[in-house]
Amino acid sequence: MSSTTARTAAQALRRAGFTFAADGSHAACLAAGADGGWYPETWRLPLHGPAEPTALPLPGDRSENLRSQLVSLPDGRVLVCRHDGDRHTLVLLSEVAGRAAADEQQVAVLRLPGLRLLPVPGAGAGFPVAVALGTDGRPVTTVWLVRADGSEPAQIAELPGLHGGGVWLDRGGRLLALDRVAGGTVKSVVLDLELGITTPLLEIGETSNDRLVLFDPDTRFGMVRSDAPGADRLGWGVIGSGEPLRFPDCLHVTGRYLQPIALAPATPQEPDSPRVALQIDRGAASTLALWQPGGGLRPLPVPPGRLGAVGAWSAAGLRMPYSAPDHPAALATLEVDTLLGQGPGTVPGSVPLPLQLAPLAPGGAGPVRYARGTPAGWRLDASAVPGDGGHWHPAQSLELAGPAGPVEAVVYGGDAWLSTPHLVIALHGGPADAWRLEFDPALQRMAGDGIAVLAPNQRGSTGYGAEHATAVNGAWGGPDLEDVLHLLEGVAGQRSALGLEPPALFGVSYGAFLALLATAHAAHGQVARCAVAAPFLSGARLLAEGAAPVRALAARLGGDRPLDDARGPRDVLGLAHRLTAPLLILHGDRDEVVPVSQSRTLRHELLRLGRVEGTDFRYVEAVGAGHEMLVEEGAAVLHELLAGFLRTGRPG
Repeated sequence: MSSTTARTAAQALRRAGFTFAADGSHAACLAAGADGGWYPETWRLPLHGPAEPTALPLPGDRSENLRSQLVSLPDGRVLVCRHDGDRHTLVLLSEVAGRAAADEQQVAVLRLPGLRLLPVPGAGAGFPVAVALGTDGRPVTTVWLVRADGSEPAQIAELPGLHGGGVWLDRGGRLLALDRVAGGTVKSVVLDLELGITTPLLEIGETSNDRLVLFDPDTRFGMVRSDAPGADRLGWGVIGSGEPLRFPDCLHVTGRYLQPIALAPATPQEPDSPRVALQIDRGAASTLALWQPGGGLRPLPVPPGRLGAVGAWSAAGLRMPYSAPDHPAALATLEVDTLLGQGPGTVPGSVPLPLQLAPLAPGGAGPVRYARGTPAGWRLDASAVPGDGGHWHPAQSLELAGPAGPVEAVVYGGDAWLSTPHLVIALHGGPADAWRLEFDPALQRMAGDGIAVLAPNQRGSTGYGAEHATAVNGAWGGPDLEDVLHLLEGVAGQRSALGLEPPALFGVSYGAFLALLATAHAAHGQVARCAVAAPFLSGARLLAEGAAPVRALAARLGGDRPLDDARGPRDVLGLAHRLTAPLLILHGDRDEVVPVSQSRTLRHELLRLGRVEGTDFRYVEAVGAGHEMLVEEGAAVLHELLAGFLRTGRPG
């Protein structure tokens, strides 16, 4: 059996990039099995019964790139845009009965630095199925119409300014609202695809940023996001009516991000009272609420986890992507009225917990956690179950007291996570990223090996407000390192009192840089071992060797600014002599984000210092792997290697 056939025969453990067809009849996403090889899926969304995914494996035993963009078409086909530098290849994939691989038809190749696709509503035979928005470094956006009949995309406009967003104002696919960036502000404009011209749509204040985020063509009810009220807020109104927009206080919840997902289909009982599903994100978790003009938020009792920020609402119910630590990503179907009948849900949040109060045995007084259970009116289709007939390991979200405020963490290991024989503190990449309360194969593999995992969202993580996220801008390895060292000291101290080994450290990309810094700066005996994937050595070294997009991102986040404090330079190479704990270094030899030269340089320095490879440290260069090697094809082998090292500490 070929690897492609074997891959698609297994259940998908990861899904990403969900998109819905304009009529809600189908969806599409990228999926990956246990080995990490990605392939497109098309989902049929019937009015009755479960959503049904079908794998579309690529011809030639190939894997799809995780950065590819998908557009789901109403007939079940999937339009794929593959990005390779400034080359963007558009292909159509469709299922062929009796064949293992999908039929793949190339539509076009467009060459320019950036390209984005938007599905077109009302698409029929011979009509456009997508709008392509391209940028080439100039303050100009080029617009093409893409058809599925094999014809070349037709360029219809060159618009001054950069344009994002995309909300349709009609059901025929002619009028498209876009967010134009010009003069430092964002305003919504209307693009007429037939005439190729734009006209203003939203301009609440001269200097305000105004975007249309949801619209109903039948009633002209719309929701906007604007900072005209003094802060970025959601508002609503009847667009074009001349009536002022309203910004209700209930749509501005401090510390939480609200996103309109979908409008309920109109009903004879409430023809003029739109109902909006709002996703509410706070830190690691998200929940859902129903809102209507003139009313407050009505939280829905959805299970704890992470929702996908896109959805389609039809007579079948509200469909949204969903994942939890013990539920691989899949499509949930929500019967909203049934859920409402069970009483209100909860908004994500928990109470800061000093480590001294963390339970050391099952059943002890523990942290505030999210209630579990599957409510009536909630169904999750095609979420993978373990092949061995067992179960996935759950995780909880809790807040620990940090040096400058609470630090939320995703924790595997049950109530007694702090007193398990082996514990890993896992650090995410970014720094503008965060651990989420969702399925993660690498952390799941560690939990399956009996390792408890503490995955904190230290300062610099997203999802906790601007102050938390920007705390490390211009201070890489500053406030975030202090948070990690504070947690490390507390965890190691508690475990030492119990006669247990100190925690191990694990980090990916920026988290790997942070893990190496923490290992070097921690007091003796606080780190049992350290495993890093795709580390860089310092902001300056990354800027010197990284590709142009990486350099631009690092400079924007202040990675080029050295810290000048009592800890000294945040340069792993200069601290290599202090890396005395057993060390595992993983890096893909085709890493397009953090050059593999960073890890090679660290290896050479360790050898120069007299460290013995295979005894003091192990260096593994994954052949053919890129920066996302822990989610690419062959990832399962690396997960096994990581779990074994983090449990035993043996680098050989």
